Amino acid sequence: MATSGDSIVPFRIDIPESSLHELRRRLASSRWPDQVSGAGERYGMPLDRMRQLAERWEKGYDWREHEARLNRLPQFTTAIDGENVHLLHVRSPEPDALPLVMTHGWPGSIVEFLEVVGPLSDPRAHGGDAADAFHLVIPSLPGFGFSGPTHSPGWDPARIARAWAELMRRLGYERYGAQGGDWGSGISRQLGILDPEHVVGVHVNTLQLPREVDSVLAPGGQAGLDASALSETDLRRLESGRTFLREGAGYGMIQSTRPQTLAYALTDSPVGQLAWIAEKFDEWSDPAHRPDPDLLLTNVTIYWLTRTAASAARLYFETAHAAGGAVQPRLEVPTGVAVFPHDIGLPIRRFAERDSNIVHWSEFDRGGHFAAMEVPDLLVGDVRTFFRPLRGDL
Repeated sequence: MATSGDSIVPFRIDIPESSLHELRRRLASSRWPDQVSGAGERYGMPLDRMRQLAERWEKGYDWREHEARLNRLPQFTTAIDGENVHLLHVRSPEPDALPLVMTHGWPGSIVEFLEVVGPLSDPRAHGGDAADAFHLVIPSLPGFGFSGPTHSPGWDPARIARAWAELMRRLGYERYGAQGGDWGSGISRQLGILDPEHVVGVHVNTLQLPREVDSVLAPGGQAGLDASALSETDLRRLESGRTFLREGAGYGMIQSTRPQTLAYALTDSPVGQLAWIAEKFDEWSDPAHRPDPDLLLTNVTIYWLTRTAASAARLYFETAHAAGGAVQPRLEVPTGVAVFPHDIGLPIRRFAERDSNIVHWSEFDRGGHFAAMEVPDLLVGDVRTFFRPLRGDL
């Protein structure tokens, strides 16, 4: 699996009991803020919701159960570009399976994909067709969880994509697909741009808001685009994107400019870390299909135990300060997009087709930003459908 100098080492999660005791002690001694009457969610994470989650985390949540679940999956670490990379590598029992690298985002982790690992890697055991099987490579982003903290600057999506290309080479995969949401979407696109001779296709369930999100709807400003050519749905999505940037993206601005200052609070207070992450899961998910609360807590616990609040937030800073700006070359490898209605910044096809070689586009009636956790059946089905004609001879 590895050549000389490219060692890939088996890994097992083994958190000391003292760390779990310390977490529970800190939760029990939390200082709670006040909240104005009738605040709801307008001011941020509601106090009653936070108390409910924190009580579950302290008294009802069993880390060992979820640690054991993760440890049932093959895990490894390898050093790439001076940093440690942690990954799940789940080989399918089907010999002709297509390798697929799946990338999470913020505030997620490998936990996002736990519900889809079985159906994607072993479809025969989950009522599917063996011909749709994948060998799964699911890395923790540099600086996130067991791939963190990072120690060097510069880990933006392009550098991560280069690391993923090297990882797939080390694993011996000549042809492979890429899939992701949130940051995983941008990294998967970068991987397709960087390594098109090996990437057979890119499937995403999030797309970055188009650069027209401000200019098209600004008075007198359309960035050379005729807004009258947009449908009512397109205009609603543009306006929704502007609303998100105006009212819901403060976390991104802080993490893009002062991630270290924020990190002191998140690293010292488990309730602070919980609020910072749980708010996004609540706001960005389909209310009827929110992720299992214990999976949410597992995700938060990984951030807490690995002390990666700072290094995960640095992804925003590094991207905002990357040389060359945010404009990317067009992605020419076949690209598929799955649109879930409760996601943030819903994509507009005409912009997507300008920026990528779109060959597959699906719109669903349920699900949100964390589709692999909320509606794993829909995501699995769409990933299978998209890659089916791209498999070729492996």
